Amino acid sequence: MVIIILGFSVKVPIVPFHLWLPEAHVEAPTTGSIILAGILLKLGSYAILRFLLGTFSIMCYDLIFFVLIIALFSLTQSSIVALCQIDIKKIIAYSSVAHMNYSLVGLFSQNLLGIAGCFIMIFSHAITSSALFLGIGVLYDRYKTRLIFYYGGLVAFMPIFSVIYFIFILSNFGFPGTFNFIGEFLLTYGAFSFSFIIVFLTTFSLILSLIYSLFLYNKLFYGCIKIFFIRYYSDVTRLEFFY
Repeated sequence: MVIIILGFSVKVPIVPFHLWLPEAHVEAPTTGSIILAGILLKLGSYAILRFLLGTFSIMCYDLIFFVLIIALFSLTQSSIVALCQIDIKKIIAYSSVAHMNYSLVGLFSQNLLGIAGCFIMIFSHAITSSALFLGIGVLYDRYKTRLIFYYGGLVAFMPIFSVIYFIFILSNFGFPGTFNFIGEFLLTYGAFSFSFIIVFLTTFSLILSLIYSLFLYNKLFYGCIKIFFIRYYSDVTRLEFFY
C-alpha cells in the first residue's frame, strides 16, 4: 500500500514529487498544458480512489492521518510558492498542485460527502485550470512572453478577454456560485467529520489561493500599460472566443 501511494503521489502530485509539473507546464505548448491539467493530472486521484480505497480500504485507516498531513503540507507549500513566481504558467501550475492536494483531503475523509466533493473539485479544476492555461496561450500568441512584469493594463484594450479570464479566476479560488465552490464546500463539510484540525488548517491555504489568484489578475489587467513592450494589441478573436 505504501509503495502504491508513493507511485501515485508522483501523478497527483504530492510534495516533494511535484517538481516535474511546473517544468512540464512551462516547456509544453498551450495544448499540452490543457491536456496535462485537464486529463492527465486526474489519473492519480482516480487511481487512489480505485486501488487504495477499493483494495486496501481496511488498511487505509492506519495511514490516513499521515496522508492527510502530507496533503496539508503540500497544499500550504505549493500555495506559498505560487506567490513567489514570475512566470504566469508556473503560478497556475502550482495552483494545480494545491487544488489536487486539497482534493486528497476529501478523498481520505472516510465520508461520502467528502468523496463527492473531491470528485466535483477534480472535475471543476479540470475546466478552470484548462481555461486559465488557454488564456495564457492567448496572451503568449500576442506578446511572446509569459513573464508577469511585462504585462499591465490589459483591461483597457482587451475587455472581453478580461471578463472571461476574471470568471475563471473567481472559480480558481472557489468564489460562491462557481463550480469549484461546490466541490470545496462538500469536501470541507465531509472532512469535518474526520478531523476538525485538518480542515481548520487548510483554510490558511484557501486564503493564499485567493491572494495569488487576485494578484495574478491585478498584475495582468490593471496598472500602467507597458508601452515599451505592448504596442500592438487585439481582443480575443472569434475562434479563441468559441474555445
